[in-house]
Amino acid sequence: MTAPPDVWKIASVADAARARAAADRIATDAGAPTPERARFLTALTARLRRCLGRGGEWELLLHVRQSAAGQTGRLEASLSPVGHSGPGVLDDVPALTCSLPHQPAHLGPSVATSLPEALLRADEDTAEVLSLLDEQESLVRLHREELHQTNQGVLALHADLEAAARAQRDLLEAERTARAEAERARRLLTFLGDASAAITSSLSHTAILRSLSDMLVPDYAEHLDVWLFDEEEYADPDDELAHRVREHSAAAVAAARTGRPQHAAARPGALPGVDDLPPSALSPERPLLAIPLVAQRLLGVLTLTAPGPRFDEDTSVMLVELARRVGVALDHAHRYQQSRNTAEALQRAQLTELPTPPGLLLAARYLPATWGMNIGGDWYDAFLQPDGSLLAVIGDVTGHGLHAAVVMGRLRTALRAYAVENATPGEILTRLHRMLGHLQPDLYATALIARFRPGEPEVVWSSAGHPPAVARAADGTVRILDAKPGVMLGIPLPYVYTDHRADLPAGSSLVLYTDGLVERRGQGIDPGIDRLSHALAALNTPELEQDLDAAADALLKPLLHDSERDDDVCLLLCHTVTP
Repeated sequence: MTAPPDVWKIASVADAARARAAADRIATDAGAPTPERARFLTALTARLRRCLGRGGEWELLLHVRQSAAGQTGRLEASLSPVGHSGPGVLDDVPALTCSLPHQPAHLGPSVATSLPEALLRADEDTAEVLSLLDEQESLVRLHREELHQTNQGVLALHADLEAAARAQRDLLEAERTARAEAERARRLLTFLGDASAAITSSLSHTAILRSLSDMLVPDYAEHLDVWLFDEEEYADPDDELAHRVREHSAAAVAAARTGRPQHAAARPGALPGVDDLPPSALSPERPLLAIPLVAQRLLGVLTLTAPGPRFDEDTSVMLVELARRVGVALDHAHRYQQSRNTAEALQRAQLTELPTPPGLLLAARYLPATWGMNIGGDWYDAFLQPDGSLLAVIGDVTGHGLHAAVVMGRLRTALRAYAVENATPGEILTRLHRMLGHLQPDLYATALIARFRPGEPEVVWSSAGHPPAVARAADGTVRILDAKPGVMLGIPLPYVYTDHRADLPAGSSLVLYTDGLVERRGQGIDPGIDRLSHALAALNTPELEQDLDAAADALLKPLLHDSERDDDVCLLLCHTVTP
Protein backbone atom coordinates (compact mmCIF):
# COMPACT_ATOMS: atom_id res chain seq x y z
CA MET A 1 0.00 0.00 0.00
CA THR A 2 1.24 3.55 -0.79
CA ALA A 3 -0.05 6.71 0.96
CA PRO A 4 -0.71 9.87 -1.08
CA PRO A 5 2.45 11.91 -1.41
CA ASP A 6 3.16 15.09 0.43
CA VAL A 7 3.70 17.97 -1.97
CA TRP A 8 5.90 20.86 -1.01
CA LYS A 9 6.37 23.99 -3.06
CA ILE A 10 9.92 25.19 -3.08
CA ALA A 11 10.57 28.74 -4.10
CA SER A 12 12.83 30.05 -1.39
CA VAL A 13 15.32 28.94 1.16
CA ALA A 14 12.69 28.94 3.86
CA ASP A 15 10.50 26.63 1.75
CA ALA A 16 13.44 24.30 1.28
CA ALA A 17 14.20 24.27 5.02
CA ARG A 18 10.55 23.46 5.91
CA ALA A 19 10.46 20.68 3.30
CA ARG A 20 13.69 19.22 4.64
CA ALA A 21 12.31 19.39 8.19
CA ALA A 22 9.18 17.52 7.04
CA ALA A 23 11.26 14.77 5.46
CA ASP A 24 13.33 14.55 8.64
CA ARG A 25 10.20 14.24 10.76
CA ILE A 26 8.79 11.43 8.61
CA ALA A 27 12.04 9.48 8.69
CA THR A 28 12.44 10.01 12.43
CA ASP A 29 8.87 8.90 13.20
CA ALA A 30 9.33 5.80 11.08
CA GLY A 31 12.48 4.86 13.09
CA ALA A 32 14.98 5.25 10.27
CA PRO A 33 18.54 4.68 11.54
CA THR A 34 20.40 7.89 12.19
CA PRO A 35 23.27 7.24 9.69
CA GLU A 36 20.88 6.39 6.88
CA ARG A 37 18.57 9.29 7.79
CA ALA A 38 21.56 11.67 7.82
CA ARG A 39 22.73 10.47 4.40
CA PHE A 40 19.20 10.83 3.01
CA LEU A 41 18.73 14.37 4.38
CA THR A 42 22.21 15.46 3.27
CA ALA A 43 21.53 14.32 -0.27
CA LEU A 44 18.06 16.00 -0.18
CA THR A 45 19.57 19.27 1.03
CA ALA A 46 22.14 19.15 -1.78
CA ARG A 47 19.37 18.72 -4.36
CA LEU A 48 17.27 21.49 -2.86
CA ARG A 49 20.25 23.82 -2.95
CA ARG A 50 20.85 22.84 -6.54
CA CYS A 51 17.22 23.62 -7.48
CA LEU A 52 17.30 26.99 -5.73
CA GLY A 53 20.46 27.76 -7.64
CA ARG A 54 18.61 27.20 -10.90
CA GLY A 55 15.77 29.45 -9.85
CA GLY A 56 12.02 29.15 -10.38
CA GLU A 57 9.49 27.23 -8.34
CA TRP A 58 10.00 23.54 -7.64
CA GLU A 59 7.82 20.82 -6.34
CA LEU A 60 9.04 18.22 -3.80
CA LEU A 61 7.10 15.00 -3.61
CA LEU A 62 7.55 12.83 -0.48
CA HIS A 63 6.17 9.30 -0.97
CA VAL A 64 5.97 6.73 1.83
CA ARG A 65 5.77 3.32 0.21
CA GLN A 66 4.99 0.23 2.24
CA SER A 67 6.14 -3.34 1.61
CA ALA A 68 3.68 -6.12 0.92
CA ALA A 69 3.77 -7.19 4.59
CA GLY A 70 3.02 -3.64 5.69
CA GLN A 71 5.67 -3.64 8.40
CA THR A 72 8.52 -1.82 6.59
CA GLY A 73 8.72 0.64 3.79
CA ARG A 74 10.74 3.43 2.28
CA LEU A 75 10.58 7.15 1.89
CA GLU A 76 11.09 8.50 -1.63
CA ALA A 77 11.83 12.12 -2.47
CA SER A 78 11.74 13.56 -5.98
CA LEU A 79 12.07 17.13 -7.27
CA SER A 80 10.58 18.62 -10.40
CA PRO A 81 9.99 22.19 -11.59
CA VAL A 82 6.49 23.58 -11.44
CA GLY A 83 5.02 24.16 -14.91
CA HIS A 84 8.43 23.56 -16.43
CA SER A 85 9.33 27.22 -15.82
CA GLY A 86 12.71 26.33 -14.40
CA PRO A 87 15.89 26.08 -16.35
CA GLY A 88 15.50 22.32 -16.69
CA VAL A 89 14.09 19.11 -15.31
CA LEU A 90 16.19 16.76 -13.13
CA ASP A 91 15.25 13.79 -15.26
CA ASP A 92 18.79 12.38 -15.13
CA VAL A 93 18.77 12.15 -11.31
CA PRO A 94 16.93 9.19 -9.68
CA ALA A 95 14.64 9.69 -6.66
CA LEU A 96 16.17 9.65 -3.19
CA THR A 97 15.14 6.82 -0.88
CA CYS A 98 15.39 6.09 2.84
CA SER A 99 14.47 2.77 4.45
CA LEU A 100 11.72 2.96 7.06
CA PRO A 101 11.55 0.22 9.67
CA HIS A 102 7.82 0.89 10.28
CA GLN A 103 4.98 3.09 9.16
CA PRO A 104 5.20 6.77 10.35
CA ALA A 105 2.46 7.92 12.69
CA HIS A 106 1.57 11.09 10.81
CA LEU A 107 1.77 12.20 7.21
CA GLY A 108 0.82 15.40 5.43
CA PRO A 109 1.20 18.99 6.56
CA SER A 110 0.88 17.93 10.22
CA VAL A 111 4.40 16.67 10.08
CA ALA A 112 5.76 20.14 9.59
CA THR A 113 8.36 21.07 12.11
CA SER A 114 9.47 24.54 13.12
CA LEU A 115 12.81 25.58 11.84
CA PRO A 116 14.44 25.89 15.29
CA GLU A 117 13.25 22.45 16.19
CA ALA A 118 14.54 21.11 12.90
CA LEU A 119 17.87 22.75 13.52
CA LEU A 120 18.12 21.17 16.99
CA ARG A 121 17.14 17.80 15.56
CA ALA A 122 19.83 18.20 12.91
CA ASP A 123 22.34 18.89 15.65
CA GLU A 124 21.18 15.80 17.52
CA ASP A 125 21.61 13.75 14.37
CA THR A 126 25.03 15.26 13.80
CA ALA A 127 26.01 14.46 17.38
CA GLU A 128 24.78 10.90 17.00
CA VAL A 129 26.63 10.53 13.69
CA LEU A 130 29.77 11.94 15.28
CA SER A 131 29.37 9.49 18.14
CA LEU A 132 29.05 6.63 15.66
CA LEU A 133 32.04 8.02 13.82
CA ASP A 134 34.04 8.03 17.08
CA GLU A 135 33.03 4.42 17.69
CA GLN A 136 34.06 3.53 14.16
CA GLU A 137 37.36 5.31 14.57
CA SER A 138 37.96 3.39 17.81
CA LEU A 139 37.17 0.17 16.03
CA VAL A 140 39.41 1.19 13.14
CA ARG A 141 42.27 1.91 15.56
CA LEU A 142 41.66 -1.42 17.26
CA HIS A 143 41.58 -3.20 13.93
CA ARG A 144 44.69 -1.30 12.81
CA GLU A 145 46.52 -2.41 15.95
CA GLU A 146 45.33 -5.96 15.43
CA LEU A 147 46.40 -5.77 11.79
CA HIS A 148 49.80 -4.40 12.84
CA GLN A 149 50.22 -7.20 15.35
CA THR A 150 49.06 -9.67 12.73
CA ASN A 151 51.57 -8.22 10.28
CA GLN A 152 54.29 -8.50 12.90
CA GLY A 153 53.25 -12.10 13.52
CA VAL A 154 53.24 -12.82 9.79
CA LEU A 155 56.68 -11.24 9.42
CA ALA A 156 57.93 -13.28 12.38
CA LEU A 157 56.34 -16.40 10.88
CA HIS A 158 57.98 -15.64 7.53
CA ALA A 159 61.30 -15.18 9.29
CA ASP A 160 60.82 -18.49 11.14
CA LEU A 161 59.82 -20.21 7.92
CA GLU A 162 62.85 -18.77 6.13
CA ALA A 163 65.12 -19.87 8.97
CA ALA A 164 63.50 -23.32 8.90
CA ALA A 165 63.95 -23.46 5.12
CA ARG A 166 67.60 -22.48 5.45
CA ALA A 167 68.09 -25.08 8.16
CA GLN A 168 66.37 -27.66 5.97
CA ARG A 169 68.58 -26.71 3.01
CA ASP A 170 71.65 -26.93 5.23
CA LEU A 171 70.55 -30.35 6.48
CA LEU A 172 69.89 -31.55 2.93
CA GLU A 173 73.25 -30.24 1.79
CA ALA A 174 74.98 -31.86 4.77
CA GLU A 175 73.18 -35.12 4.06
CA ARG A 176 74.08 -34.91 0.37
CA THR A 177 77.69 -34.23 1.30
CA ALA A 178 77.72 -37.09 3.82
CA ARG A 179 76.21 -39.45 1.26
CA ALA A 180 78.74 -38.37 -1.36
CA GLU A 181 81.60 -38.92 1.10
CA ALA A 182 80.18 -42.29 2.15
CA GLU A 183 79.77 -43.33 -1.49
CA ARG A 184 83.30 -42.18 -2.27
CA ALA A 185 84.65 -44.08 0.74
CA ARG A 186 82.70 -47.15 -0.38
CA ARG A 187 84.17 -46.87 -3.89
CA LEU A 188 87.68 -46.51 -2.47
CA LEU A 189 87.22 -49.55 -0.21
CA THR A 190 85.75 -51.57 -3.07
CA PHE A 191 88.64 -50.59 -5.32
CA LEU A 192 91.14 -51.46 -2.58
CA GLY A 193 89.54 -54.88 -2.12
CA ASP A 194 89.43 -55.62 -5.86
CA ALA A 195 92.98 -54.37 -6.37
CA SER A 196 94.25 -56.44 -3.45
CA ALA A 197 92.60 -59.56 -4.85
CA ALA A 198 94.13 -58.89 -8.27
CA ILE A 199 97.70 -58.38 -7.06
CA THR A 200 97.65 -61.26 -4.57
CA SER A 201 96.28 -63.73 -7.13
CA SER A 202 99.58 -63.76 -9.01
CA LEU A 203 103.04 -64.95 -8.01
CA SER A 204 104.75 -63.14 -10.87
CA HIS A 205 106.20 -59.74 -9.99
CA THR A 206 105.81 -58.67 -13.64
CA ALA A 207 102.11 -59.54 -13.62
CA ILE A 208 101.65 -57.77 -10.26
CA LEU A 209 103.19 -54.53 -11.54
CA ARG A 210 101.29 -54.70 -14.83
CA SER A 211 97.95 -55.16 -13.08
CA LEU A 212 98.86 -52.34 -10.66
CA SER A 213 99.45 -49.96 -13.56
CA ASP A 214 96.22 -51.01 -15.27
CA MET A 215 94.22 -50.37 -12.09
CA LEU A 216 95.71 -47.01 -11.05
CA VAL A 217 96.20 -45.24 -14.40
CA PRO A 218 94.46 -42.92 -15.26
CA ASP A 219 91.86 -42.68 -12.46
CA TYR A 220 94.22 -42.47 -9.49
CA ALA A 221 97.50 -41.54 -11.17
CA GLU A 222 98.56 -39.95 -14.41
CA HIS A 223 101.72 -42.02 -14.39
CA LEU A 224 103.41 -44.47 -12.03
CA ASP A 225 106.94 -45.74 -11.60
CA VAL A 226 108.09 -48.72 -9.52
CA TRP A 227 111.66 -48.71 -8.28
CA LEU A 228 112.62 -52.18 -7.03
CA PHE A 229 115.94 -52.38 -5.24
CA ASP A 230 116.47 -56.00 -6.39
CA GLU A 231 115.13 -55.49 -9.90
CA GLU A 232 118.38 -56.86 -11.39
CA GLU A 233 117.22 -60.27 -10.10
CA TYR A 234 114.05 -60.07 -12.18
CA ALA A 235 115.45 -58.41 -15.30
CA ASP A 236 115.88 -60.33 -18.53
CA PRO A 237 119.66 -60.65 -19.09
CA ASP A 238 119.13 -60.08 -22.85
CA ASP A 239 117.16 -56.86 -22.30
CA GLU A 240 119.59 -53.91 -22.44
CA LEU A 241 116.90 -51.43 -21.35
CA ALA A 242 116.32 -53.42 -18.17
CA HIS A 243 119.90 -52.71 -17.08
CA ARG A 244 119.98 -48.98 -17.88
CA VAL A 245 120.62 -46.49 -15.08
CA ARG A 246 117.24 -45.04 -14.14
CA GLU A 247 116.62 -41.57 -12.79
CA HIS A 248 114.50 -41.35 -9.64
CA SER A 249 112.82 -38.33 -8.09
CA ALA A 250 114.06 -36.75 -4.87
CA ALA A 251 110.77 -37.83 -3.24
CA ALA A 252 111.44 -41.48 -4.17
CA VAL A 253 114.98 -41.25 -2.79
CA ALA A 254 113.65 -39.69 0.45
CA ALA A 255 111.02 -42.43 0.74
CA ALA A 256 113.71 -45.09 0.22
CA ARG A 257 115.94 -43.47 2.83
CA THR A 258 113.30 -42.79 5.52
CA GLY A 259 110.77 -45.55 4.85
CA ARG A 260 107.96 -42.93 4.99
CA PRO A 261 105.63 -41.74 2.20
CA GLN A 262 106.70 -38.44 0.62
CA HIS A 263 104.61 -35.76 -1.14
CA ALA A 264 106.41 -33.37 -3.52
CA ALA A 265 104.45 -30.34 -4.79
CA ALA A 266 104.50 -26.53 -4.92
CA ARG A 267 102.04 -26.46 -2.02
CA PRO A 268 102.00 -28.73 1.06
CA GLY A 269 99.49 -31.54 0.71
CA ALA A 270 98.91 -32.02 4.46
CA LEU A 271 98.16 -35.69 3.73
CA PRO A 272 97.88 -37.99 6.77
CA GLY A 273 101.12 -39.84 7.52
CA VAL A 274 102.90 -38.25 4.52
CA ASP A 275 105.88 -35.86 4.60
CA ASP A 276 105.86 -32.76 2.38
CA LEU A 277 108.75 -31.87 0.09
CA PRO A 278 109.39 -29.13 -2.52
CA PRO A 279 108.22 -29.85 -6.08
CA SER A 280 110.19 -32.47 -7.98
CA ALA A 281 112.38 -31.46 -10.91
CA LEU A 282 111.05 -34.51 -12.77
CA SER A 283 107.44 -33.29 -12.36
CA PRO A 284 107.38 -29.57 -11.49
CA GLU A 285 103.73 -29.04 -12.47
CA ARG A 286 102.09 -32.13 -11.03
CA PRO A 287 102.39 -33.38 -7.41
CA LEU A 288 104.25 -36.63 -6.77
CA LEU A 289 103.46 -39.23 -4.13
CA ALA A 290 106.33 -41.62 -3.34
CA ILE A 291 105.30 -44.60 -1.17
CA PRO A 292 107.73 -47.24 0.17
CA LEU A 293 106.99 -50.87 -0.73
CA VAL A 294 107.56 -52.71 2.54
CA ALA A 295 107.14 -56.35 3.54
CA GLN A 296 109.62 -57.85 6.00
CA ARG A 297 112.10 -55.45 4.46
CA LEU A 298 112.07 -52.38 2.21
CA LEU A 299 111.64 -53.70 -1.34
CA GLY A 300 111.36 -50.46 -3.33
CA VAL A 301 109.32 -47.30 -3.90
CA LEU A 302 106.09 -46.71 -5.79
CA THR A 303 105.95 -43.17 -7.26
CA LEU A 304 102.62 -41.77 -8.51
CA THR A 305 101.96 -38.58 -10.47
CA ALA A 306 98.67 -36.93 -9.49
CA PRO A 307 95.90 -37.23 -12.11
CA GLY A 308 94.76 -33.68 -11.24
CA PRO A 309 96.01 -30.64 -9.35
CA ARG A 310 96.38 -32.53 -6.05
CA PHE A 311 96.02 -35.79 -4.12
CA ASP A 312 93.12 -35.75 -1.65
CA GLU A 313 93.38 -37.24 1.82
CA ASP A 314 91.12 -40.28 1.37
CA THR A 315 92.77 -41.31 -1.90
CA SER A 316 96.25 -40.96 -0.40
CA VAL A 317 95.28 -43.20 2.55
CA MET A 318 93.98 -45.82 0.12
CA LEU A 319 97.14 -45.61 -2.03
CA VAL A 320 99.42 -46.03 0.98
CA GLU A 321 97.48 -49.12 2.09
CA LEU A 322 97.50 -50.52 -1.45
CA ALA A 323 101.27 -49.99 -1.64
CA ARG A 324 101.66 -51.95 1.61
CA ARG A 325 99.75 -54.86 0.09
CA VAL A 326 101.74 -54.60 -3.14
CA GLY A 327 104.92 -54.89 -1.08
CA VAL A 328 103.65 -58.07 0.59
CA ALA A 329 102.60 -59.53 -2.78
CA LEU A 330 106.02 -58.74 -4.33
CA ASP A 331 107.75 -60.33 -1.36
CA HIS A 332 105.64 -63.47 -1.75
CA ALA A 333 106.40 -63.54 -5.48
CA HIS A 334 110.12 -63.14 -4.75
CA ARG A 335 110.15 -65.98 -2.23
CA TYR A 336 108.09 -68.17 -4.53
CA GLN A 337 110.46 -67.55 -7.43
CA GLN A 338 113.46 -68.37 -5.24
CA SER A 339 111.87 -71.64 -4.08
CA ARG A 340 110.86 -72.51 -7.62
CA ASN A 341 114.31 -71.82 -9.02
CA THR A 342 115.92 -73.89 -6.27
CA ALA A 343 113.58 -76.83 -6.84
CA GLU A 344 114.10 -76.70 -10.60
CA ALA A 345 117.87 -76.48 -10.22
CA LEU A 346 117.88 -79.47 -7.86
CA GLN A 347 115.58 -81.38 -10.17
CA ARG A 348 117.72 -80.79 -13.25
CA ALA A 349 120.91 -81.62 -11.36
CA GLN A 350 119.62 -85.12 -10.67
CA LEU A 351 118.57 -85.91 -14.24
CA THR A 352 120.75 -88.42 -16.08
CA GLU A 353 123.03 -87.87 -19.02
CA LEU A 354 121.78 -90.55 -21.38
CA PRO A 355 124.14 -93.43 -22.33
CA THR A 356 124.67 -94.60 -25.93
CA PRO A 357 124.42 -98.42 -25.85
CA PRO A 358 124.65 -100.40 -29.08
CA GLY A 359 121.31 -101.14 -30.76
CA LEU A 360 119.38 -98.45 -28.83
CA LEU A 361 118.83 -94.71 -29.38
CA LEU A 362 117.67 -92.57 -26.46
CA ALA A 363 116.22 -89.04 -26.18
CA ALA A 364 114.75 -87.39 -23.09
CA ARG A 365 112.97 -84.18 -22.21
CA TYR A 366 112.21 -82.51 -18.88
CA LEU A 367 109.90 -79.46 -18.82
CA PRO A 368 109.08 -77.80 -15.49
CA ALA A 369 105.57 -76.50 -14.78
CA THR A 370 105.04 -73.01 -16.20
CA TRP A 371 103.23 -71.72 -13.08
CA GLY A 372 102.71 -72.67 -9.47
CA MET A 373 105.07 -74.65 -7.26
CA ASN A 374 104.44 -77.87 -9.18
CA ILE A 375 108.15 -78.49 -9.70
CA GLY A 376 110.06 -81.49 -8.43
CA GLY A 377 109.18 -85.16 -8.27
CA ASP A 378 109.20 -86.17 -11.97
CA TRP A 379 112.35 -87.92 -13.21
CA TYR A 380 113.75 -90.16 -15.86
CA ASP A 381 116.85 -92.34 -15.82
CA ALA A 382 118.70 -94.70 -18.15
CA PHE A 383 121.77 -96.72 -17.18
CA LEU A 384 123.54 -99.99 -17.95
CA GLN A 385 123.41 -103.03 -15.68
CA PRO A 386 126.45 -105.25 -15.01
CA ASP A 387 125.16 -107.85 -17.49
CA GLY A 388 125.15 -105.28 -20.34
CA SER A 389 121.39 -104.66 -20.39
CA LEU A 390 119.98 -101.16 -20.13
CA LEU A 391 117.29 -100.00 -17.72
CA ALA A 392 115.05 -97.11 -18.78
CA VAL A 393 113.16 -95.57 -15.86
CA ILE A 394 110.39 -92.99 -15.59
CA GLY A 395 108.86 -91.93 -12.26
CA ASP A 396 106.78 -89.38 -10.42
CA VAL A 397 106.79 -88.62 -6.68
CA THR A 398 103.56 -87.30 -5.21
CA GLY A 399 103.80 -83.69 -4.04
CA HIS A 400 105.97 -80.91 -5.39
CA GLY A 401 108.74 -78.58 -4.37
CA LEU A 402 112.05 -79.20 -2.66
CA HIS A 403 110.83 -82.12 -0.57
CA ALA A 404 109.56 -84.03 -3.61
CA ALA A 405 112.84 -83.34 -5.44
CA VAL A 406 114.83 -84.69 -2.49
CA VAL A 407 112.70 -87.87 -2.24
CA MET A 408 113.00 -88.32 -5.99
CA GLY A 409 116.81 -88.22 -5.63
CA ARG A 410 116.68 -90.88 -2.93
CA LEU A 411 114.51 -93.17 -5.06
CA ARG A 412 116.78 -92.70 -8.05
CA THR A 413 119.86 -93.59 -5.99
CA ALA A 414 118.15 -96.61 -4.37
CA LEU A 415 116.90 -97.87 -7.74
CA ARG A 416 120.42 -97.78 -9.17
CA ALA A 417 121.71 -99.60 -6.12
CA TYR A 418 119.14 -102.37 -6.41
CA ALA A 419 119.84 -102.71 -10.16
CA VAL A 420 123.52 -103.54 -9.53
CA GLU A 421 122.48 -107.07 -8.56
CA ASN A 422 120.99 -107.62 -12.05
CA ALA A 423 117.50 -107.66 -10.56
CA THR A 424 114.49 -107.64 -12.90
CA PRO A 425 112.26 -104.52 -13.16
CA GLY A 426 109.61 -106.18 -10.95
CA GLU A 427 112.17 -107.09 -8.27
CA ILE A 428 113.59 -103.55 -8.24
CA LEU A 429 110.12 -102.03 -7.79
CA THR A 430 109.31 -104.46 -4.98
CA ARG A 431 112.41 -103.38 -3.05
CA LEU A 432 111.68 -99.69 -3.74
CA HIS A 433 108.14 -100.20 -2.42
CA ARG A 434 109.42 -101.59 0.88
CA MET A 435 112.05 -98.89 1.21
CA LEU A 436 109.68 -95.95 0.55
CA GLY A 437 107.08 -97.33 2.93
CA HIS A 438 109.73 -97.52 5.63
CA LEU A 439 111.50 -94.19 5.06
CA GLN A 440 108.62 -91.99 3.87
CA PRO A 441 105.32 -93.50 5.09
CA ASP A 442 103.29 -90.45 4.01
CA LEU A 443 104.78 -90.09 0.53
CA TYR A 444 104.01 -92.19 -2.56
CA ALA A 445 105.41 -92.52 -6.07
CA THR A 446 104.71 -94.10 -9.42
CA ALA A 447 107.39 -95.63 -11.62
CA LEU A 448 107.85 -97.73 -14.74
CA ILE A 449 111.05 -99.66 -15.51
CA ALA A 450 111.86 -101.15 -18.93
CA ARG A 451 114.91 -103.44 -19.54
CA PHE A 452 116.51 -103.73 -22.98
CA ARG A 453 119.02 -106.53 -23.74
CA PRO A 454 121.26 -106.18 -26.78
CA GLY A 455 120.12 -108.46 -29.58
CA GLU A 456 116.79 -109.41 -27.94
CA PRO A 457 113.67 -108.29 -29.90
CA GLU A 458 111.66 -107.72 -26.76
CA VAL A 459 111.43 -105.50 -23.70
CA VAL A 460 110.77 -106.55 -20.11
CA TRP A 461 108.90 -103.98 -18.06
CA SER A 462 107.08 -103.50 -14.78
CA SER A 463 104.88 -100.66 -13.54
CA ALA A 464 104.01 -99.29 -10.11
CA GLY A 465 100.81 -97.35 -10.77
CA HIS A 466 102.41 -95.35 -13.62
CA PRO A 467 100.72 -94.31 -16.91
CA PRO A 468 101.22 -97.05 -19.52
CA ALA A 469 104.10 -96.95 -22.02
CA VAL A 470 103.28 -96.57 -25.73
CA ALA A 471 105.08 -98.76 -28.31
CA ARG A 472 105.42 -98.18 -32.06
CA ALA A 473 106.32 -100.98 -34.47
CA ALA A 474 108.52 -100.42 -37.50
CA ASP A 475 105.46 -100.31 -39.76
CA GLY A 476 103.92 -97.44 -37.72
CA THR A 477 101.47 -99.56 -35.75
CA VAL A 478 101.00 -98.19 -32.22
CA ARG A 479 99.95 -100.15 -29.18
CA ILE A 480 99.62 -99.31 -25.50
CA LEU A 481 101.29 -101.56 -22.95
CA ASP A 482 98.25 -101.53 -20.71
CA ALA A 483 98.79 -104.68 -18.66
CA LYS A 484 97.44 -104.15 -15.15
CA PRO A 485 100.00 -102.06 -13.25
CA GLY A 486 100.97 -102.68 -9.66
CA VAL A 487 100.09 -100.36 -6.77
CA MET A 488 101.88 -97.07 -6.17
CA LEU A 489 105.19 -97.25 -4.38
CA GLY A 490 104.86 -96.59 -0.66
CA ILE A 491 101.23 -97.71 -0.28
CA PRO A 492 101.04 -99.25 3.24
CA LEU A 493 100.49 -102.88 2.19
CA PRO A 494 102.87 -105.69 1.09
CA TYR A 495 103.06 -106.10 -2.69
CA VAL A 496 105.20 -108.00 -5.20
CA TYR A 497 105.45 -106.46 -8.67
CA THR A 498 105.17 -108.60 -11.81
CA ASP A 499 107.42 -108.46 -14.90
CA HIS A 500 105.78 -108.17 -18.34
CA ARG A 501 107.20 -108.77 -21.81
CA ALA A 502 106.46 -107.05 -25.10
CA ASP A 503 107.87 -107.59 -28.59
CA LEU A 504 110.11 -104.73 -29.68
CA PRO A 505 112.15 -105.71 -32.74
CA ALA A 506 114.64 -103.42 -34.46
CA GLY A 507 112.99 -100.28 -35.85
CA SER A 508 110.50 -100.13 -32.97
CA SER A 509 110.06 -97.30 -30.46
CA LEU A 510 108.95 -97.14 -26.84
CA VAL A 511 107.74 -93.93 -25.15
CA LEU A 512 107.87 -93.54 -21.37
CA TYR A 513 106.32 -90.36 -19.89
CA THR A 514 104.79 -88.81 -16.77
CA ASP A 515 101.16 -87.76 -16.34
CA GLY A 516 101.97 -84.07 -16.87
CA LEU A 517 102.27 -84.81 -20.60
CA VAL A 518 98.87 -86.39 -21.13
CA GLU A 519 96.64 -85.28 -18.25
CA ARG A 520 94.52 -82.13 -18.46
CA ARG A 521 92.28 -80.74 -15.76
CA GLY A 522 88.67 -81.85 -16.31
CA GLN A 523 89.58 -84.28 -19.15
CA GLY A 524 91.29 -87.23 -17.49
CA ILE A 525 94.30 -89.09 -18.85
CA ASP A 526 92.85 -91.29 -21.62
CA PRO A 527 92.34 -88.50 -24.23
CA GLY A 528 95.96 -87.44 -23.66
CA ILE A 529 97.23 -90.97 -24.21
CA ASP A 530 95.25 -91.13 -27.46
CA ARG A 531 96.86 -87.85 -28.64
CA LEU A 532 100.30 -89.21 -27.77
CA SER A 533 99.56 -92.41 -29.73
CA HIS A 534 98.51 -90.44 -32.81
CA ALA A 535 101.61 -88.23 -32.59
CA LEU A 536 103.85 -91.31 -32.33
CA ALA A 537 102.12 -93.00 -35.26
CA ALA A 538 102.65 -89.86 -37.37
CA LEU A 539 106.44 -90.27 -37.11
CA ASN A 540 108.31 -92.51 -39.55
CA THR A 541 111.26 -94.80 -38.93
CA PRO A 542 113.86 -92.76 -40.90
CA GLU A 543 112.98 -89.64 -38.86
CA LEU A 544 113.38 -91.58 -35.62
CA GLU A 545 116.74 -93.06 -36.59
CA GLN A 546 118.22 -89.87 -38.11
CA ASP A 547 117.27 -87.36 -35.36
CA LEU A 548 115.63 -88.81 -32.27
CA ASP A 549 115.80 -85.45 -30.43
CA ALA A 550 113.72 -83.81 -33.17
CA ALA A 551 111.30 -86.73 -32.94
CA ALA A 552 110.96 -86.14 -29.19
CA ASP A 553 110.14 -82.48 -29.81
CA ALA A 554 107.59 -83.51 -32.44
CA LEU A 555 105.87 -85.70 -29.83
CA LEU A 556 105.70 -82.86 -27.28
CA LYS A 557 104.43 -80.13 -29.60
CA PRO A 558 100.83 -81.34 -30.24
CA LEU A 559 100.35 -82.26 -26.60
CA LEU A 560 101.60 -79.05 -24.95
CA HIS A 561 100.87 -76.21 -27.38
CA ASP A 562 97.29 -75.60 -26.20
CA SER A 563 97.75 -75.00 -22.49
CA GLU A 564 100.07 -73.86 -19.78
CA ARG A 565 101.68 -76.62 -17.79
CA ASP A 566 100.56 -76.92 -14.20
CA ASP A 567 102.76 -80.00 -13.69
CA ASP A 568 106.23 -81.22 -14.63
CA VAL A 569 106.64 -83.20 -17.84
CA CYS A 570 109.15 -86.01 -18.39
CA LEU A 571 109.56 -87.92 -21.64
CA LEU A 572 111.97 -90.76 -22.42
CA LEU A 573 111.94 -91.94 -26.06
CA CYS A 574 113.68 -95.28 -26.80
CA HIS A 575 114.24 -96.54 -30.39
CA THR A 576 115.76 -99.91 -31.24
CA VAL A 577 118.05 -100.33 -34.22
CA THR A 578 120.15 -103.18 -35.61
CA PRO A 579 123.38 -103.33 -33.55
